[in-house]
Amino acid sequence: MKKSHSEKAFRIFSHIFLIILSILAVVPMILLLTSSFTDNTTLIRNGYSFFPAKWSIENYRYILINGSKIFKAYGVSITLTAAGTLLGTTMTMLLGYGLSKTDLPGRKVITFLLVFTLLFNGGLVPTYMVYTNILHVKNTFFGLLLPNLLMNGFNVMLVKSYFFTGVPNEILEAAEIDGANEVLKFTRIALPMAVPIIATIALFTGMAYWNDWNNGYVYISTKTDLFSIQNLLNRMQQNLQFLLSNKSLSGASQGAVDIPSEGIRMAISVIGMIPVLLVYPWIQRFFIKGITLGGVKG
Repeated sequence: MKKSHSEKAFRIFSHIFLIILSILAVVPMILLLTSSFTDNTTLIRNGYSFFPAKWSIENYRYILINGSKIFKAYGVSITLTAAGTLLGTTMTMLLGYGLSKTDLPGRKVITFLLVFTLLFNGGLVPTYMVYTNILHVKNTFFGLLLPNLLMNGFNVMLVKSYFFTGVPNEILEAAEIDGANEVLKFTRIALPMAVPIIATIALFTGMAYWNDWNNGYVYISTKTDLFSIQNLLNRMQQNLQFLLSNKSLSGASQGAVDIPSEGIRMAISVIGMIPVLLVYPWIQRFFIKGITLGGVKG
């Protein structure tokens, strides 16, 4: 079928627009990577550059040798992301599956409350009071875990739509005739058919936990050993002299001039992106399919 001139023009415009967006997304990452391999003195003197005058691996060597606190922060981030993704995805799948049932008592009320949370929230101060005075998560690991766990309404609605449109009700009814209860229908039929949406929700949840710095900033004040890598980076950005003044992080008595305070932040950021870059290609096809099917209104 021959395309009209308007369709061709739209396709050309779309390709150009997406290419520009891709460049805007990739260029900062390339600059970050080159800066992490730039000599610290050169970086401070000349600023960021795609073609630095002097290359160096000193930033990464410094992290490997002296970065005990940095590696601890990575451990916190990995543990937090793994636990949060597992729990968050499980809770989201359970609630989304329940809401996909048209005969669920109170379904409309629960759905309304979920949509309401997408538009409004209780505010920072009331939320802080609930988590600190009632749930007592201040300066605990749960201060990093719970706020993102309870609950992402968008993800729930996405799962609800997927189960409503992607899992034929006839299959579930046939399983019920064969004696399967709701638990068996969910675990043996619905979940195996929902791999794309599971991967999508896991990616959303994992990215939210891995990139989150706000919860640590709000709920972790004294126990800095609970800092995730994002909290550590945020602390560095707030105080450019953090590496120089914190002996436990620098791990040495060397002079301030020898500590790569600027370049090491770039190196930490690069290492922080590695898990995402490794995981995403494996679940990309599930992610795209999950978004496509889950976006259908149910």
